[in-house]
Formats: sequence, structure tokens, C-alpha cells
Amino acid sequence: MFKPTFSFVACATLVASLEAKDLTFDPILVSASKTEQSLKNITSNVDIITAEEIEEHHYTTLSEALNSLSGISITSNGGVGTTQEVFVRGMDTNKVLVLINGIRYQDPSSTSGANFAHLLISDIEQIELIKGAQSGIWGADASAGVINIITKSAEAGTHTGANVEYGSFATAKWGGFLSHKTDKYDFKISFDRLMSNSFTAQAPKGENIDRYEKDPYANTTLNLNAHYNPTSEDTFGISYTDINALGSYDSYNAPNSVEHSDVRTRLYGATYDKAYHNHTLSTKANLSKFRRDELDTSYGVKVFNGQTQEVELRDHFRYSGNDFIVAGLSKKWDKIDFIQADSTTGAKSVSSKAVFVTNFNTFGDLILTESLRRDDYSSFHAKTTGKIGAKYILSEDMYVGGNYGTSYTAPNLIQIFNPWGASNDTLSPENTKSYDLTLGYKSITLTYFENRVKDLIEWYDPTPLNWFNNDPYYKNLNGISTFKGYEVTFRHTLLDSFVLNADYTHLAHFVDKDGKDLKRRPKREAKVSLNYYGIDDLSMGINAHYVGTRYDQADQQGEQTGRYTLFNFVLNYNLTDSIQLYGKIDNLTDKYYQSVDGYASSPRGYYAGMKVIF
Repeated sequence: MFKPTFSFVACATLVASLEAKDLTFDPILVSASKTEQSLKNITSNVDIITAEEIEEHHYTTLSEALNSLSGISITSNGGVGTTQEVFVRGMDTNKVLVLINGIRYQDPSSTSGANFAHLLISDIEQIELIKGAQSGIWGADASAGVINIITKSAEAGTHTGANVEYGSFATAKWGGFLSHKTDKYDFKISFDRLMSNSFTAQAPKGENIDRYEKDPYANTTLNLNAHYNPTSEDTFGISYTDINALGSYDSYNAPNSVEHSDVRTRLYGATYDKAYHNHTLSTKANLSKFRRDELDTSYGVKVFNGQTQEVELRDHFRYSGNDFIVAGLSKKWDKIDFIQADSTTGAKSVSSKAVFVTNFNTFGDLILTESLRRDDYSSFHAKTTGKIGAKYILSEDMYVGGNYGTSYTAPNLIQIFNPWGASNDTLSPENTKSYDLTLGYKSITLTYFENRVKDLIEWYDPTPLNWFNNDPYYKNLNGISTFKGYEVTFRHTLLDSFVLNADYTHLAHFVDKDGKDLKRRPKREAKVSLNYYGIDDLSMGINAHYVGTRYDQADQQGEQTGRYTLFNFVLNYNLTDSIQLYGKIDNLTDKYYQSVDGYASSPRGYYAGMKVIF
């Protein structure tokens, strides 16, 4: 029989209320403080997506999985592989730090930072979404939060497996893995391939997408991780991720144009952990390399290269019971270079170094965390950021918690250069103050959040009606931009066979310094799923996603792109202990919508697949 799974929220009472329903849970460990902790001890607002959930819902990309969580809103410039914007509590993509096995997935040559569209997730063990300002722990790029992705490690013995899926738009997905683990060492290697004819990226609102050429996509992803334990106190680790994505897209207002992109991402990581007495000393060295080749029929060939190197030394010291302190040093180097068809070139590099400390204490039913970090930048002033969090267990069924943090977001290198318009060497960092308050009672949590961003960086086009002008650039909106609202989550079992998950996010304010709404954020968003587990070896589920009023341009201008509801259905069947069959229908009611004006979204899609594990 299938084991029920949940989108875990950082709430100690959640486990208590669900255990009362006679369900079983594995310990959930998260890395919100740069060290593993039990979920119930985390003061931050944390959502967890487990491997079981990913496999049960058969998500293909990271953005599909994230879109099931509260506080997350996503827009897409077309089908699979096209540009996506991920908003966390109204704050945009480049304010979210994305890590894969602790390695930064932030492309310094891209204005959006992390490219969510190319992250396949069949080999992921856990996704952690840590909301709120986290620069006091993780440094820059974490004003809105952190997405920490952990790939699967080897299990004891030798194992292998394969998966295959086929469906609408000639979409084919297949992959496999091989792993081995002993007391001394382990390794796991996995391979995934996705190919799809997809559909046109652009289409005027109301037009049939079949009238226009298709924009196909292909993605090949390789993951490798290995560990060696010469003694019980020493662990060496390496990891490698290679993503090669080939895609097509459309130029502005040209649905039948033929543009292509070739994206190559390589992430390298090496770690060493030494345990002694009450200490664990950890070192890491990471390298992230990004290359993006674009063939545009209007603008020619463009090549962008980005690279990030990072080294870190930290110590975890448990000084009393569950109380501990994490302290460390780090240094990071970013560099970019690019060349365009008109021979325009550019290159720039920056560096930063940091010292950080986090303290964790429990005093009976009170949990406290404090973090402080000092970053010294080569191109900007040094900055100290911090975070304070508290959680108090009022009873077995109820708790209250709160967090306050500050963040510092330096301009992206490509935002300063801006090869698409005018450069802006005067672009200055953003400063963010963030707080949230949470009340949890049994299966319900209510969270109020507020983020205040000083000198928000936004794209500015003085002549928006002239697409070919050379004037657009990135600028600071001098003043305070505000993002605030509340989230409600509910998890419950019904009749011992149904699991109900419900999330509601109300973004009350997402305004610039002049009180004008920022673009493409829905004011209200609701997500509901109902899953059934009452038949041995079979499970099924349906989920609904409502997007409220949303405007394509700032100040409630442009097309209204919200006010719709999408439904998805999934069916799983365990043929044997080693073989699983499944089918799913996306956009069950074939709802027409556009999350970005002029860009197509998927009609109803049918998919079926099989997984085999030995």
C-alpha cells in the first residue's frame, strides 16, 4: 500500500497531529543554519518536498514542484525549458539563493540568477524552501529565501533503476541510476534525458497555439556523488552536476521566429568533514560554471559565460545538550564575459569574503537562534547582516514563532553591464529587512510576513513602445518597496484513506516606493490537493491551483493574466515491489490561460510512465 506523503511545514505540532492518525514519519533534517537540524527545531518558515512526494506526483522540473508550495508564484514565457520567474512572497528570482548539494546555482551572467527551467528533479532526495531574509546565514542573494536541493545518495548494497515516460507534445523522458555503498565508501551516478516538441513560446492572447511553429526542447542531466570514510571521524565527499539544455524561443512579438539557446551548466564540489569531541570541522571548495549560447535571427549570436568559485571553513560546536554554535570563514569569486554578434564584448570580476556565526539554544519549550555575518565586497561597501528567530511550544497542539532578518543583495554583474541597452556603473546594492510571525495549531498554520527593500533594482525602459531603442537599463528605485501578506496552510487525513493539503497566500502589498504595484504578482493564490490511498498498491490524487488577479505590467497596467483555476490528476500503481506504473493529466479541464501576456501556456496534456528499481 502507498505511504501518504506531505509538503512538510516547519511546525512541530504538525507531526503530533498527523501521528494521531496512525501514519508513520521518517525524521526530517534540514540545513537552515548550515548544519542539519530536526524540522521541529527550526524557527524559520521552512517547506520540505521529499523524494516520495516528487515520485508520487511525477514532477519533471524544480519549478513544478515548487509551485505546490505556499508563498510561491511562477510565470513562464512558454512551455518546457523557456524562461521562468519564481516569486517568493512577491520577491523575484534573483533574490532567492539556490543551492544544489551546497553548491551555488546562481549564474552571474544572467539577470535572473538561477535558471529554474533546466533543473530536472528525478534524482532529488529533498528540496528545502527557507523563506525570509537569510543573508545573515548564507550571504548575498538570499533576501527572499534559500532553496536548498539535495540529490539522492547511495543506499547500502548495490542498486540500479530506470524510468521512462511519454506523453503529449511528443514529450519523452527517460533515465537511470547505479549506486553502491559499503561501510567505507559509496557512490551514485544518475542520468536523465528529456525531449519535447513542446509548442510555440509566443502566441497572441486568444490565438490557437497550433497556428504557430513549435519550440522544441532537450535536456540531458548527469549527477554524480561519492563519499569515502577512512575512519568513523573522517568523511571526504565529491559531487558533480552537468546540465546541457538545448531550446528554442521566440523574439519579441514574433511567434514564428526561429531562435535557439544552448545552455551548459557544470557544478563541482569537494568536502571534508572531521568529527572530534563535540566539534565537527567542515571544509568545502565549490566551482559553478555557466555558458549560454544564443542564436537570435534578429540580433545574431551571443555568448555569455559566468563562473563562481567558493571556499569555506566552518566548525559546528555542540557545547551543551542540544545547544550549538556554527562559526566559519568563506571567500567567493564571481566573473563573467560575453560577446555579441556586433563584436560587443565585456568582462568583469568581483570577490567577497565573509565571517559568520550562528547560535542555537533550547530553554524548555523555547527555541532561539541568532545569526550574524560580515561580508566584505571588492566592489561595494562591507555589510553586516543578521537574523534572530524564536519558537515557543505553548502546548502539544500549539506553538508561536517569529523571525527578523536583514539582507544585502549586490547587483548582478550582467545587470551592471547590461548588453541589451545602457550600462549603469552607479547601480548600488539592495538592503532588505524581513520579519514573519507564525501561529500553529494542530494541522493549521497561519503566517504573517513583511519584507521592506531599500533601493530595489528594476528594469527601466524610458521608451517602452520602441523595442529597438538602446536606452533600457537597470536602476535603483530609490526608497522603500514593500512586500507583505499572509499564508495559511492546512494538512489533514480524512477517513484514514484521504489526505487533504490546502494552502492560501494573500499578497496584500507588493509595491514600489511610490505605492505602485509591481508586475506579474498575483494578489491571491490557493492550492488544494486531495490524495486517496485506500486500495493496496494504488493511489490517486487531484490538485487545484487558483491564481487571482495579476497584471502583466506595473501599476496594474497591461493585460490581466490571472483569475483562473488549473486542475491536475495523477494515478500510481505498484505492479510489483520493484515496478511502478503511473499516468497523469496536466490541465485536466484544458483551461486557456497565459501567465505572461503574449506567451503560450500548456493545454491539456496526457502522460504515462514506468519506474523500475532493483
